[in-house]
Parts: sequence; C-alpha cells; structure tokens
Amino acid sequence: MTDNGIESGYRRWACPAPKAVFLLVHGLGANTGRWESMAEFFLKRGIESYAVELARTDGFDGYFKNISRLQAAIKAERHSAKIFLIGESMGALISFLFVSSHPGLFSGLVCISPAFANRIRLSAFDQFKIALSLIYNPRKMFTVPFDSSMCTRDTEYRKKMDADPSEHRTASAKLLWQILFYQAAARRVKNITSPVLFLTAGRDKISDNAPARAIFERLEAGDKELVEFPGMYHALTIDIGKEDVFKAVLDWTEERL
Repeated sequence: MTDNGIESGYRRWACPAPKAVFLLVHGLGANTGRWESMAEFFLKRGIESYAVELARTDGFDGYFKNISRLQAAIKAERHSAKIFLIGESMGALISFLFVSSHPGLFSGLVCISPAFANRIRLSAFDQFKIALSLIYNPRKMFTVPFDSSMCTRDTEYRKKMDADPSEHRTASAKLLWQILFYQAAARRVKNITSPVLFLTAGRDKISDNAPARAIFERLEAGDKELVEFPGMYHALTIDIGKEDVFKAVLDWTEERL
C-alpha cells in the first residue's frame, strides 16, 4: 500500500498491474481513512484504489475539480485500466452528479448509501441561521446532528471514529445549502448511460432510500443494478457485514472487465 496522505489530496492503495482502478469519494464528516478496509480488500484482488480527500475543499465545484484532476492523473499512469467511480453518502451524490455531466470518463459508477435525501432534520431556528449566514457569512460552520452510532453497528469502529480528529460533524452554510440544491438536481438526472450500481442500507438513519430508488428507476442506463442490505446501517463500508458489500462490488466490477 502506498499512502499519500491528506496533504497530497488523496490516498492510494497501489498494486503493480491492476486489472481495474477505483476512484473513491467519501461523505460528509468522513475522510479517506474510511476506505481502508475496502481498499485493502480490493488490493488483494488486483484492484487499485485512489481515495480523494474532500476536507480542504468547501463546495461541490471544488469536489468536482478534485475528481477530474485525480481521474486525469490515474489515466496518465494506468493507460489501459478501466476506472470506476465509487462514492458513499454525500460522496455518492457528488459522484452521481459528476458522471451525469462528464459522460465517458469512467467505466462505471457505484453509489453506496447515496445521500439523495436526508433523514436528519435541522431545527427551524438552525435553518433560519443558515439562511441568514448565506447572506452575511457563508463560511460560518454549523453542527450537523449525526454521530457514529448512526453510521455503523460496529462498536469498535465507533470508538475509532469518535477518537479520530479527522472525523467531524460540521459543515458551512454554503455547503449545507449546496447539498440541498444538488439533491434536488440529482432527482432530475436520467441521462447516465454507463454501468451503474446502487447499494443501499435497509436501516439507514441518515439518508432516505426512497428517492434513491426513484432516481435509479428513472436512469436511462441499460446496465444498472440496485442491491439493498436489509439489516445494515448507513456507512456500509464500515458496518458489520461490510465484506458482503465488498463482494457485491467485486462481482459487479469483474462482470464488466
């Protein structure tokens, strides 16, 4: 494994001659370390992973640019390898929108617990403060009311999350507004034609799965698949039973190589 760290803008799990490459996009409050178990699983199976770090960019335009730059760097190094874009939670929303506006850059898209709609609710007063901040101070930070117990049933991993200073539960007024804006935009998307895999959690306490199913049905892609993991929590890649999630992604990917 080669770990380039947050300062480089991404982490890399490299192998000499990968049969495929994953570009991984984490969600709100997370970091590239969340992908470690999944990346190590695929590394053993000849698939290389790059995880883009979103922490230093505040806004979707910056996220899209980071994905574009990293995709170009991967393509320059791994000329013949197929590249798949994989996002979890807000990262799935970002990845979905990126693919819809950049057809042909990726060989496939995987959306894990896509945050197309929220189960988390902010108070009316917080919503008012956010709206006010958009005018006077769009970078003002607000607490987003979720915690590790809503992400995973794995109590040991919860402790790891709670002790990790890179894990955070805040977002700027600008980002919170953009999430709502782009969630609405995602519900109008149907032009994705590359292979698509949606993975949803049956006991998701953070994202609402109903819009994800509706968006999936509307997609024009002839090659699309949706799999639900009934007993699992939102962060499928770190929850108990994550190996079943990894296996589903592996089987889907290998069928398209």
